[in-house]
Amino acid sequence: MEVSTMVRFGFLIHPLLRSLLPSLRRGRRGRARFRCLQTCSLEAVPLSETDSAAKSARREPSRRHVWRDVQPRRARAGFTLIELLVVIAIIAILAAILFPVFARAKDAARSTACFSNARQIGLADKMYLTDYDDTEPIFYAYNSDPTIYAPAQHKGTEVLLLPYGKTKEMFKSPFDFGGPYLPQDPGLIAQGRSPLTYWEAYGTSYRFDHCMFTTVAGESSQNNFFSIYDPRTQTFNATQLVRETQADDPAGTRIIRLEMFPFFEASQDPGCARYGYDCAPPFNYYRRWNPLGGSMIFADGHAKHIPGSAGFDEAKVDPEGHRSGDASSDPNAWSGTWYSLCD
Repeated sequence: MEVSTMVRFGFLIHPLLRSLLPSLRRGRRGRARFRCLQTCSLEAVPLSETDSAAKSARREPSRRHVWRDVQPRRARAGFTLIELLVVIAIIAILAAILFPVFARAKDAARSTACFSNARQIGLADKMYLTDYDDTEPIFYAYNSDPTIYAPAQHKGTEVLLLPYGKTKEMFKSPFDFGGPYLPQDPGLIAQGRSPLTYWEAYGTSYRFDHCMFTTVAGESSQNNFFSIYDPRTQTFNATQLVRETQADDPAGTRIIRLEMFPFFEASQDPGCARYGYDCAPPFNYYRRWNPLGGSMIFADGHAKHIPGSAGFDEAKVDPEGHRSGDASSDPNAWSGTWYSLCD
């Protein structure tokens, strides 16, 4: 249990224990006093009826005096076994009720922070467009080996947008828990790096839709290779400028999204046939990040939380207005949809 959760839980239990202790202790004192009063008359020594001198010299002790004289030393206050079991049962019941509530509250707080990051990225993209005649920045993704460029350097779309944001932390989602592919990424292994998050490994927790960004032959790269596929020309490693004004529906066209969505897991995508994330090793990329969905950024700069696959598949992914879930006959569409061509 995290320290913050233990502290909040302690504040909830503390008033309950304070209200129970006095009543439990009063009950024990009351029982001790009742037993004592029952034995007082038996422990008091009566005067002999034949001894008139002693009878006149001594008076019968009052109940108050007898109580004072024969009162046993008070036992140290404490819990009985039954009382401890009752308290433990109450704590267990409260834990079962409150822990899921705390978990949901934490996920909601993370969702708010992730959405805030998405809004900042969307605004940064709009400012970039203003400076570059409405031309989207160059596409790069998942580059972990800086030696593919001369001089060696990390290149990413987020690097081009960074001057228009407050900090590089805006590209780090609070849900970024990494993924099973990171320990086997050849570029990371060659660099001797062991990052725990996508942000540490690739510079961003958010995925850029390459059909909505500019690709440049010999410059745009993905997974350390210069082989970006362009579905419009059906060629690899081509140059294709993308401008915001080309978008058929800017408010409905996805340009950036959170890397992991909950419906990518195998239970909702059997055989990783649709989204290609929760596949058999060594091509397993999926790890659950946000169980509530994920953030998505659109071409007009606004951001939106997408809770399920319906909203994801309805988003458009290229300037011509093809939806992510639309069928495609392109031979490189491994999922049979435009998602596999542009995302």
